[in-house]
Amino acid sequence: MDKAETHMAADETRDTAQNLAAVKARIAEAAVAAGRGAGDVRLVAVSKTFGAERIVEALEAGHRLFGENRVQESEDKWPALREAWPDARVHLIGPLQTNKMKNALRVFDAIETVDRPKLARALARGFDESGRQLDCFVQVNTGEEPQKAGILPADADAFIAQCRDEFGLPVKGLMCLPPIDEEPSLHFQLLRQIAERNGLDELSMGMTADFEIAVTFGATLVRVGTAIFGTRPPFKPSPS
Repeated sequence: MDKAETHMAADETRDTAQNLAAVKARIAEAAVAAGRGAGDVRLVAVSKTFGAERIVEALEAGHRLFGENRVQESEDKWPALREAWPDARVHLIGPLQTNKMKNALRVFDAIETVDRPKLARALARGFDESGRQLDCFVQVNTGEEPQKAGILPADADAFIAQCRDEFGLPVKGLMCLPPIDEEPSLHFQLLRQIAERNGLDELSMGMTADFEIAVTFGATLVRVGTAIFGTRPPFKPSPS
């Protein structure tokens, strides 16, 4: 690597570290403004489609909680990263197909997208067979959008009970992705109401454009990618 390349790499690393610090400061400020503790909200750095070298920048800056959308992409990146940073944690924030279950159990620490009985049943079986149990979040389709995953709000209470009572899943909280053309606070409030009546403490909601609003409505996890890593590159699947 020549001097120009070294300087560029240093600049990029510094930018990632600065971006992380800036986002965390905004989260803390929003939490305090809402009467919450500055440490009540955790940042999930969404590293989907970014290569391992960009994730290393965040890890070297001290961050340890990340979000990925695809099982295969995560398998390509995270085993080696975990060898160097064994305290790193990765949440699956994209849809999970049951045929990817065993792979997901090896890579992730939490599944934020539990949204149907078939998947819940497969997770329970996978936990039993592997001896490894992951935190589970029920994804709620608060906007009732047909193209989006997630249990419908009207069905959420029954599904949460089924996940707990029938499948024995460790349901820690709820997750949502509000429609991009609607006021997000309405969806965050709805998710909080569902969580409260089901005794759930964790709310994964809010992204780069609206995470401060989500914090005011009780988010305990916010999923931020662009504000940390910059413009997302297109996903390139690994050759099979």
